[in-house]
Order: sequence, then C-alpha cells, then structure tokens
Amino acid sequence: MSQDYYEPLILVVEDEPKLAQLVIDYLQASNYRTHHIARGDDVLAFVQQTPPDLILLDLMLPGVDGLTLCREIRRFSELPIVIVTAKIEEIDRLLGLEIGADDYICKPFSPREVVARVKTILRRCKRTPEEVQKASLLVMDESRFQANWCEKPLDLTPAEFRLLKTLSQEPGKVFSREQLLNHLYDDYRVVTDRTIDSHIKNLRRKLEALDSEQPFIRAVYGMGYRWEADVCRLI
Repeated sequence: MSQDYYEPLILVVEDEPKLAQLVIDYLQASNYRTHHIARGDDVLAFVQQTPPDLILLDLMLPGVDGLTLCREIRRFSELPIVIVTAKIEEIDRLLGLEIGADDYICKPFSPREVVARVKTILRRCKRTPEEVQKASLLVMDESRFQANWCEKPLDLTPAEFRLLKTLSQEPGKVFSREQLLNHLYDDYRVVTDRTIDSHIKNLRRKLEALDSEQPFIRAVYGMGYRWEADVCRLI
C-alpha cells in the first residue's frame, strides 16, 4: 500500500467486547483504522487529543452515557457521530439526532450495514481519504516566518505566524486570549484582548481564502480559540 494512502480512523465506543470486536474486524477489513473505548468517561479526552474521522457511539455506557457524550462533543467538534442503540423508541432516535448525531443504527445490526453507513457518512461529510490527506498539509518555516497550506503560500504578518504556530501545534486545545497574547509579542508591549480577535479575524480570512471548506480556527464562547484543522509540520 502506498505511504500516501490515508486510512480514516473510526472510534468505536461500545461496552460489549464481542460486538465491539466484530465491528472492528469488519472496519479493518475495509481499510479503516479503529480505536475501541468501552467506558463513556474515557471518550472526551481521546477525541480531544486524537480526533477520529467518525465515532460509532453506543448509548448505554458505563461512566457517561452516549447522549451526554454526543452533546459534549458537539461543543467543540463537528466530526461525524453515529449513535448505536438497542432502544428503538422514536423519542430516543429523535433525541439522538437533535443533539447533533449524524445518524443512528439500531441493534441488532449487520456489521456490513455498519461499514456501508460509515462509508456513506464519511463521503457525505467530505472526509474521504484523499480529502483528509490533503487537509493535513500545513507546513511552517520558523526561520523565514513562512507558512503554506496544501502547498499554497500564506502571506502572514509575524504576529499572525506566531498565532498560527501556537494554535496549530496543539489541535483541539482551547487557548485563552491571555495565553495567545503571551505568544504574540517579544517586546512586552501593552495590548488589549481585542488585539487577539483582530489578528484571528485576519488569519481566518487568509486561511479560508485558500480553502473555504476547511474548519480552521473556532471561537469557544467565554474561553478563547482552538485549532480545528489537521496537524502542523514545522521545518
């Protein structure tokens, strides 16, 4: 297999070991990478540190239930979520979709159906392997204060470059305005929090001019900003 081929990562959140392994086997046979978590209270930390391409999320979990997890994940990510449930009451289905799930699968199910649904949702969400591979090309040259997105140059000021470096090196981490200010200037000049907002606005505009469909920087109400796109490579 080519080294450039990207295998999407599917997070399987399921507390029934045999069922989880069956789904994992079918996903891996279809060239998906997988990670299994059995407890709900272990999910958020993993998703924030290693964002998967899609989550298969069981409703009934020890620790934290699936509906609560779906609601919490939607506070910081738009990644596809498929709820898996043995509860077939219409209210549960509607509730799951209303809090941000992309689809649902009822138990018992065919593992082939799961794989087919995963493929459909990833395609619908424009997270095909080729698109994900393309999205992981932020290259930053610190010695020259130069950055490229998908081999397209970004014309950045030194302050914008520092902001981009700080945010993109820790995807998913929320930085307060004060934290970002500490990375912005070397001469300890007096600036306001709104300076960060202005720089973020300009940085977003330049990034989105190169790729209008990629989520780059998201504001987290009352907290600050976080990087939403894929990894950064420094040279």
